[in-house]
Amino acid sequence: MAESTDMTTTAEVRFADVPWDALCLALVPGLGPRTYRKLIAAFGTDDQILQSPVDSLQQVSGVGPKLAAAIKTHGHRREAEAEWLRVQQAGCHLLAISDPAYPTGLREIPDPPPLLFLKGGLRTSDALAVAIVGSRHCTNYGIQTAERLAGGLARAGVTVVSGLARGIDAAAHRGALSAGGRTFAVCATGLGTVYPPEHRELAEEVAGSGALITESPMLQAPVAGLFPQRNRIISGLSLAVILVEASRKSGALHTARHAVEQNREVFAVPGRIDSDASAGCLDLIRDGATLVRDVDDVLKSLGPLSRPVPRQTRNEKVEVVHHPIELQLSDQERTVLNLLAMEPRAIDEVVRESGLETSRVLTTLTVLEMRGLLTRHPGGQVSRR
Repeated sequence: MAESTDMTTTAEVRFADVPWDALCLALVPGLGPRTYRKLIAAFGTDDQILQSPVDSLQQVSGVGPKLAAAIKTHGHRREAEAEWLRVQQAGCHLLAISDPAYPTGLREIPDPPPLLFLKGGLRTSDALAVAIVGSRHCTNYGIQTAERLAGGLARAGVTVVSGLARGIDAAAHRGALSAGGRTFAVCATGLGTVYPPEHRELAEEVAGSGALITESPMLQAPVAGLFPQRNRIISGLSLAVILVEASRKSGALHTARHAVEQNREVFAVPGRIDSDASAGCLDLIRDGATLVRDVDDVLKSLGPLSRPVPRQTRNEKVEVVHHPIELQLSDQERTVLNLLAMEPRAIDEVVRESGLETSRVLTTLTVLEMRGLLTRHPGGQVSRR
């Protein structure tokens, strides 16, 4: 594995050693994530699955004679070692679901990938991620909007997730890269087979400023059924999914459905009412998706994070984000907010510790209250909301 530095100073994530048993199971044809979870529930560990006899494997719902035999014939070290060599030669990493570095949000979806193949790196701050997806056959309006939203999110410190496809996906990645931000590309193919092929250079840029991620073995070629399946990973890595342009037949609508199932927010950008390219987005808005015009709409509509996320600021300090709207705060607003806790404390204490003029602190507290980030209490006290 590539060496990483301490995550408390650089927020880089350190991976564990090669997950050999997980890699063996990932190479078993026909073994999907749902059946894998049933096997883990029955046997406890990857190692116990591989060691179990065929008769015992077939006792698990969804495991027939063919799959049980495949686990015994494909689940051996020799094939895993050959795949690991391909992983190393491509400069990639492996991340098993049992690894503490595995993305927490993705682990909690109904059918998380047991093993991820990655090229690039993960950071703790990547928990602040939003997906931008849409049609391959998009308009100039769609491309410009995707680039603008991605750039704004990236500048706010949000990791932009998409699928490396033509059209809106590529525009989202490029928007994040142009803003100097982080972006993830979730691939349906193996990382040894970039698809579409004209995005090889873009894929390298994404890997250098985020990560390429897939559940497919290195040499997996593009197969139609893999694209809808990978969409659950796009939404699973994200706090929310934004659809920029999508017709009623667009595969991006699969990502929106996964987001709903995973309890993620769904946003949609409105388009012309007579444009087929925006028909799917308009349907989503009609059915309850949040209409999005800019980055402020996104960050204001996201709820508080289920877990606070540490991230580095521009001056290399580490701060903890409790709500995405905090990413839009000025340095002074952020300084004051970081002095507040969930328990009430006196405003005089906040003024003293901030080192700022009393009038500036009072003004800032009013702004934070208007943004819904603090609560005032009797006796001149305030707390985080």
